[in-house]
Amino acid sequence: MGKKKKRSHVGDIRLFSGSASSELAHKIAEHLDLPLEGHDLVCFPNENLFVKLHSSVRGQDCYVIQTTSSPVHNNFMELLITLQTLRLDSAARVTAVVPYLCYARSDKKDQPRVPITARLVADMISSEADRYMTFDLHAGQIQGFFSIPGDVLSSFSILTDHLKALLPNMYQPVVVTADLGFAKKARNFAESLQTPLALIEKRRTGNDARAKAMGIIGEINDHDVILVDDEIDTGGSIAEAVHLVKQFGARDVYIVFVHAVLSLNAAERLAALPVKQFICTDTIPIPPDKAAAFGDRLTVLTIADLLAEVILRANQGRSVGALFDE
Repeated sequence: MGKKKKRSHVGDIRLFSGSASSELAHKIAEHLDLPLEGHDLVCFPNENLFVKLHSSVRGQDCYVIQTTSSPVHNNFMELLITLQTLRLDSAARVTAVVPYLCYARSDKKDQPRVPITARLVADMISSEADRYMTFDLHAGQIQGFFSIPGDVLSSFSILTDHLKALLPNMYQPVVVTADLGFAKKARNFAESLQTPLALIEKRRTGNDARAKAMGIIGEINDHDVILVDDEIDTGGSIAEAVHLVKQFGARDVYIVFVHAVLSLNAAERLAALPVKQFICTDTIPIPPDKAAAFGDRLTVLTIADLLAEVILRANQGRSVGALFDE
């Protein structure tokens, strides 16, 4: 008889796709050479959601892949209900794979009588899952809001590898951050690409969703500019940043970001900017009509291979940090 295959102590991998991350989940499943498990999702006339598994997951290692972008509350409730369904069916372990975590900007009390909604979201996920995985949190302290173990992954290597291939075609590139809060990560981009770093100073007042750009710290005149940020929502701040760097003499502008939230008319607003290329990841699916607005200037890099490898390592009890030389 052949040697018996050693089973993971948490069972075999079972992949479940949420309705918001279908394409990403299929890529992960293809990379792992595993099927996506079947389940029914029903939305009743009263807008209540209902989930039913096609087969038992007792003793298995289950992963629910669901981003929490628009429609935020539907997607988030679908995630929670699916997690609970798996837990009640006696899964050995349930992991919430959330490429984009909603409410991540509500991470502190920055004015009186307001909530810390990121903590509430973390509490709700922690109540139904044994582990979580997510990408590029807006603020590092959100990791401390979870009461379960997790992996906060970074798309840094995915983005920088792509940028390194573009560098030979750029003229004296400079990495620029549109937000001082992103300065540390922007510095990492600049060090990896071996380029100078410049900063855009901007300020936000009260409850205004937009922040006003005030000036630039660093030299960008007659340089190509790589504008980096963690996410683009309405596009107002990044549009202001593009106009500012152009005023200061920038040549070609490249916009690089992780999460393509693209609320309201953000896609049209961005597409109208004098930008050579937009580069992002697929933590959030971009609807075809919004993607079409960018034409051939949009490049979407997938996180699927990295997530698949992390899922495999988690199942086998191997180090995830080793992937990033940590």
